[in-house]
Amino acid sequence: MASPSEDIILETEDLTKEFAGFIAVNGVNLRVKRGTIHALIGPNGAGKTTCFNLLTKFLQPTRGHIKFKGRDITSLPPTDIARLGLVRSFQISAVFPHLTVRENVRIALQRARGGSFDFWRSKRVLDELNARALALLADVGLESFAESTAVELPYGRKRALELATTLALDPEMMLLDEPTAGMGHEDIDRITTLIKKASKNRTVLMVEHNLSVVSTLSNTITVLTRGRVLAEGDYATVSANPEVREAYMGTGHA
Repeated sequence: MASPSEDIILETEDLTKEFAGFIAVNGVNLRVKRGTIHALIGPNGAGKTTCFNLLTKFLQPTRGHIKFKGRDITSLPPTDIARLGLVRSFQISAVFPHLTVRENVRIALQRARGGSFDFWRSKRVLDELNARALALLADVGLESFAESTAVELPYGRKRALELATTLALDPEMMLLDEPTAGMGHEDIDRITTLIKKASKNRTVLMVEHNLSVVSTLSNTITVLTRGRVLAEGDYATVSANPEVREAYMGTGHA
């Protein structure tokens, strides 16, 4: 049985980011348990995206520490963070728009294999990865779109492709940045199902505005407001907190 410390896969201590005197993230202590789906919510300007950028090292903290699997990763660059198994998904750059759906996943699989992309001998190398690519596409419901160009995909299907390319990297932990933003009801249901499926044997930390998605998926919710942690717990606990209702849920934004 794992000890309490072994149960924590990602941890921050006094994580703080200042921009020219403005404190965007202020002393955040975050503890994400291994094998859970953990949501980071809060009103606009609460510091959620800045916090994500700190965790994936696109920003360097003003002070504080970040640990992943017990290792201090505060000073590591984004590429090293990804190699350790902490991967951020749902970024525009996750997909090559003019390659096919299958080619996008094959390239991600090649990256996971290590070394260079081998574009000069890509046909032989990448063809070896076809079976795995098609299996991943089947996992996210895109097998019938395998030969479609990524740019032609409907928005919700494009997000599913981004999830497939992230899974191709076989991350131990995924950070999902507003995975259902801009989606209609059908796409939201599809992506929610995919995230639940993808979370098996993995840890997920997500920023999400849709509280229905948060309540459906999350084991633990951390509420940020003005860069600070306001509350934390399961959905029932957090939604019953008067301060949370005033700061976030009372705003009328889902």
